[in-house]
Amino acid sequence: MTVEGEERLRAELSNLKSVVRPQIVEAIAEARAHGDLKENAEYHAAKDQQGFSEGRIKEIEGKLADAQVIDITKITPTGKVIFGATVTLIDVADDSKKRYRIVGEDEADISQEKISVMSPLARAIVGKSVGDAVVVQTPNGEHGYEVERVEHL
Repeated sequence: MTVEGEERLRAELSNLKSVVRPQIVEAIAEARAHGDLKENAEYHAAKDQQGFSEGRIKEIEGKLADAQVIDITKITPTGKVIFGATVTLIDVADDSKKRYRIVGEDEADISQEKISVMSPLARAIVGKSVGDAVVVQTPNGEHGYEVERVEHL
């Protein structure tokens, strides 16, 4: 995962533990004060929320424990596409340019131009150098690109 991805997960974990968890505990205590727990919808909703929140905490802690964080800015640029690099591609069909950052699966967000290292496009371009042509198999058939630029941002 990238340094940015790790920071985002740590911030979410901190929020879950220091803000969300106490709010849920308070909601459960308040719902208990209303009496009969069998027919108390507020209590059951709070317990469900607690289960979801605790599950997400465990998931994030597991991801952070297993993560290999890569700081692309500390890697000497070689012109090759690697994990964490920002790549500018030229679409050979219409000469348009597309720019993507190759990130971990949990960080991928196409609206922010971040693609998963496991995506077909990333798998096709990793290891390629500036000037290399790449053909990517998509659901709509093959699509060609040329690697124009590789940056370590």
